[in-house]
Amino acid sequence: MARIRELDALRGFAVCGIMLVNTWQHVDPRPLEGAAFMAFVEGRFYPIFSFLFGVSFALFLRSHDDRLIMLRRLAVLALFGAGHWWLMPGEVLLPYALLGVGVLLPASYLPKWLNPVLGVVVLCWAVVAASPWILIGGLFLLGLACVDYGGPKPSLLVFLCSLVALGVFWMVGGFLSALAGAAVYASGFLLLSPRVFEPLGRMALTNYVSSSFVIIAAQAESFRSVVVVTAVTLVVQWCFSAWWLSRFRYGPLEWVWRCLTWMRVVPNRQTVAGDRSSAGPDPDRPRAQEEPGGRA
Repeated sequence: MARIRELDALRGFAVCGIMLVNTWQHVDPRPLEGAAFMAFVEGRFYPIFSFLFGVSFALFLRSHDDRLIMLRRLAVLALFGAGHWWLMPGEVLLPYALLGVGVLLPASYLPKWLNPVLGVVVLCWAVVAASPWILIGGLFLLGLACVDYGGPKPSLLVFLCSLVALGVFWMVGGFLSALAGAAVYASGFLLLSPRVFEPLGRMALTNYVSSSFVIIAAQAESFRSVVVVTAVTLVVQWCFSAWWLSRFRYGPLEWVWRCLTWMRVVPNRQTVAGDRSSAGPDPDRPRAQEEPGGRA
């Protein structure tokens, strides 16, 4: 199973939005300038990230049907999250890991037809309760169900486009507005399919964590400085990600995550034999002459 480049690009797009929102949220006091614009950005990108986490979980289990390995993978993510929480209280890695254990692992044992039903129920519960943590659980389940029913590429687009119907509630404001905005942004992105965001998405963990150090060091004080800090950081991250991925299969933190998950040093350089623990080969990376297989 080759990498699904649209998912990498969509994840990179979400990383960009999250960086902008996180930078803005660390401005104290927040200026009136830019507040109207940020009202259409805040809360719109974490739902995309959450849905894709459920998709990635399902893709991993499709290639490695071993819940103990997945449990270890989530445990390592929790360690990353605990460290990151100390730096950036309220971050999502630790909750993602805990909800992955509490929601996704049990759901992986359920009949396939039940997960989309539970996902919709939990999503409705999240809207009524206005709870971001319940929302994450619901989106995890829907991401898992997306892969269960026909694979992520067509199902992802159909699912996200169907959520655009929530856009009629755009002017309602609050929690439902944020969910509708996430659906609109993600669906529009997938229709355009701009793969320029792909390097950011393939190194999402590295870019997400490293951006926190920049946000804290920059201490932005105005909307203009928020935009400048975000734009410069993302351009630098994109350049670094593209350069790194031309030489290595996984980003720095992604590689550490994989090594700790499999309890061994996994191959990372592009010129060595493939990593058998990978959920899918990268169709665009160079292959050694002795390595079998061509483009997927």
